[in-house]
This record gives sequence, structure tokens and C-alpha cells, in this order.
Amino acid sequence: MKKILVCGAGGFIGGHLIAELRKQAGVSLRAVDRKPLDEWYQRFEGVENFQLNLERREDCGIAVKECDCVYNLAADMGGMGFIELNKALCMLSVLINTHLLLAARESGVQRFFFASSACVYNADKQRDPNVTALKESDAYPAMPEDGYGWEKLFSERMCRHFREDFGIQTRIARYHNVYGPLGTFDGGREKAPAAICRKVIGAKLSGKHDIEIWGDGHQTRSFMFIDDCLKGTQMLMESDFVEPLNIGSSELVSINQLVDIVEEIAGIRLARRYNLSAPKGVNGRNSDNTLIKELFGWEPTTRLRDGLEITYRWIYDEMVKVRASGGVSVVNRG
Repeated sequence: MKKILVCGAGGFIGGHLIAELRKQAGVSLRAVDRKPLDEWYQRFEGVENFQLNLERREDCGIAVKECDCVYNLAADMGGMGFIELNKALCMLSVLINTHLLLAARESGVQRFFFASSACVYNADKQRDPNVTALKESDAYPAMPEDGYGWEKLFSERMCRHFREDFGIQTRIARYHNVYGPLGTFDGGREKAPAAICRKVIGAKLSGKHDIEIWGDGHQTRSFMFIDDCLKGTQMLMESDFVEPLNIGSSELVSINQLVDIVEEIAGIRLARRYNLSAPKGVNGRNSDNTLIKELFGWEPTTRLRDGLEITYRWIYDEMVKVRASGGVSVVNRG
């Protein structure tokens, strides 16, 4: 029986990963997050669910005890509105990965996955909305997103050196904007797809047919649906490839086009107000999937329109339930 630890299991990707791993035979699962259990986005029976603060060395020791494999998805993070305004908090996530690696070494963990980010890429290569897709080597010379990106890049190097010096088989994925249902869509930590869905739904439900867009709307991104993220993650974890690898969609869209798609799903057209002083990140970012296709003959394939419809429908149902109850908007618990 293989024992697998998922760190950050109370979060969006971590919750979905636990759900996927539960389908596999011959595994025992431990889920860890620092949030109280009743605040986890998804929680399952038959799984060891621990509330631990993985910034603490002793808590990491408890988390990894007797585990064979570790997925580190834990970080203090959010969308651009959060990471641009909370650089120190984002940098402190370096404690999580460092203490987990130390604990993994002491406990004899066989394989260790680290969830990195496209925010590690050199900002000079992301100044044009018509961006050339970013390949793995574009992280150097280093000039990543301030705060969050630097922490991810440093933690990538920590994984590399623990592999080289101590023999821990580390795997590193650079995620590009993961979205889907059962995740954050309000409160300040949400990412663009969920935020746009929430704003469009709010306009539809309220009858106030306008929307605020951060930046001029011409900035471009690619967005990866959660199912593709999970498939790519497990393919990489089970492979012999040891270098950082892009896991992201190559379907590039502008924020204006993202709004277009959500409006089409909602069956509504909104007046647009552009907040040029709001955080908007780099002007353009896309995933070069040459390497992942060479390695696995695969890349994320879910069309943005299809993934957004699933995400929109879930957020819509959540917001309608909140309005009906007069409560505060939160995701499903339990």
C-alpha cells in the first residue's frame, strides 16, 4: 500500500487531486492544510485529514511520517490582486517547501512533487500581449514575478539540489493559470476566470449590466482546466523527467476575449469599465508545450469555452444559493 501525502489539500487543486487519487487502487491518502477542516474546498471520508501549519518544521515532520510520495501544492497565494499586494506573504511560502524537503529527507520519502508557476518566467519576455510562448529555458536569466515568482523559482532550485545532493526524486511542474469548479471565486484570492465569471453572474443577477475589468483588457494569458492539470501532474510525477516542465494550455486569449466567452455563456452583454490602476500582471504569457508533447505525446486539450462553461455553471449555482440564504459567498464545504 503506497501512502501519498497531498499538502494544500484544502485548496482548489489539492482538493481535486485528492478526489482523483481516491480512484486509484493500492493507495492510502493523507491530506494536510492549515485551514480548519470545515473551510476546506473538498474533504473526503477514508482519507487522513490533518490541520497543520507547514511553515513549521515540526508540523512537516508529522505530515510526511510514513509517506512514500509527497505532492506539495501548499502556498500562500491567489490571483494577481493578491500576489501583487502581498509579496512578503508569498515569499514566506519558501518555509513550506524547505521544511517539507527536510522532513522528506529524514523520513525516506521516495518521490516529491512541487507545484511551481509560470510566474517564474523572465518578465522581459512577457511585455507584449502578442507574446512568444514561454519555453522552460526562459526562466533564466532570472527576473520572475516579484515576490511570488521569486519564491517559486528559489523553491525549484531547492528541489533540484535535494535531488542532486540527497537523492530525493523531485518533480517540478510550472502551472499556467489553473481554473475550474470547487475553487475560490471571491474574497480577493480568486484568479481571472473565476473573477470574470463572478462579475458577469453578479451583473446578470442584479440587473446592473456593467463590469469592471482590471487593466485595458488587452493583456493575454492561457488558462488550463483542472482536469488537464491533474492529468499532467500525475504523468510528470510517475515519469523519469527531473527538470521543471510547463503544464498549461497553449490557447492564448486576451482578458477582453475571456469576458466575451463568459458573456456568451451567460447570454448577456455588459458595458465595460477599465480600471487601469488595478493589478494586471505582465502584458502577455503563454505556455510553450513543445517539451511536454515530446515527453508524453500530450498537452492540455480542454477548450477554454468548454472549461469555462463548467466553471460558470458551478459559480452561478453557488451565488444563487448565497442570495437565497442571505449569507456570505463561500464555496461548498465538506
